[in-house]
Amino acid sequence: MKALTRFSLPSPPPRCGWPNPNHPNPPPNHLSFASTSWAAATPLSASAHPSPEKPPVVVVGSANADIYVEIDRLPREGETVAALTGQTLAGGKGANQACCGGRLAHPTYFIGQVGDDAHGRLIEDALSSGNVRLDHLSRVAGAPTGHAIVMLQSDGRNSIIIVGGANMSCWPDDPREEDLEVIRRAGVLLLQREIPDRVNIQVAQVAKSAGIPVILDAGGVEDPVPKELFNFVDIFSPNETELARLTGMPTDTFEQISQAANKCHKMGVKQILVKLGAKGSALFVEGEELIRQPVIPAAKVLDTTGAGDTFTAAFAVAMVEGKPKKECMKFASAAASLCVQVKGAIPSMPARTAVMELLQSIQVEDVMKISD
Repeated sequence: MKALTRFSLPSPPPRCGWPNPNHPNPPPNHLSFASTSWAAATPLSASAHPSPEKPPVVVVGSANADIYVEIDRLPREGETVAALTGQTLAGGKGANQACCGGRLAHPTYFIGQVGDDAHGRLIEDALSSGNVRLDHLSRVAGAPTGHAIVMLQSDGRNSIIIVGGANMSCWPDDPREEDLEVIRRAGVLLLQREIPDRVNIQVAQVAKSAGIPVILDAGGVEDPVPKELFNFVDIFSPNETELARLTGMPTDTFEQISQAANKCHKMGVKQILVKLGAKGSALFVEGEELIRQPVIPAAKVLDTTGAGDTFTAAFAVAMVEGKPKKECMKFASAAASLCVQVKGAIPSMPARTAVMELLQSIQVEDVMKISD
């Protein structure tokens, strides 16, 4: 295995109590990337991360440097087009979801890998500023930080090309015990498909054995989801395109989406959380009544990158906090609505106060409609 640097961690948080959800998490100390070996890694003091009173969201997944180019339209085959602007921002489905959890004022840990390069430092800074606990972030010497080319059109639509880098390389043969321990103490484990399936299977099995719910976001590689991984997943969260690809069924109508979700039930997953873009979302729970959540309209759609990650992570946060399923859907929809109004993935993750204010404004509007 290639050499890597790890950061020391305090004891995992206890699972108890529920403090004020609006109280922000203490941001973690900045972690230096100057070291080049295990022994040289700068340890965090025990006081760097006070033990939270809420069971944390734990995200195992990818971290990318997203290279944004804004264009009027996609180039045709053999054509070169000029970009209007370009910039590099932190992203990756795992990092996005972790940052969303942190911004929503819930204790959140990220288990992932970056390279020994400037993109790695960019991601570390972004996660740290998003109140994500970085005790389990690794820097690998044998691969560059993963990155993505995001082609953003003027209407907010995007096309993305991913280079796996450290997300797909240099993972240890077996998960480290310190990583597994924080998973066992989690409130929920969030996974995606931008890291090797074997890593997802290993950590999902540990979570399942500990009674921790596992949410798998379908975004990432296009290969079929291994049956072994599905066996450990409690909630599977695709968008309609991913649902069609993974089931081999059309998803043009809601009836077709329902049939595809039913096929996922037959694959062994009892809860299917489908993100439907402008049509909202739907939760199919085997043996229970369907829950549909209409989209909460955004004032202006600037960039849909990261909206699905925001939705999934916000749903997970609400679930850990004990909200009913319908409230989880509404909370997630509000977070996603705020996300699309800001450019960039991690920069667009909303603060909890903003989400609560949006939900309160919707409630007031509903009351006014009833009184009229």
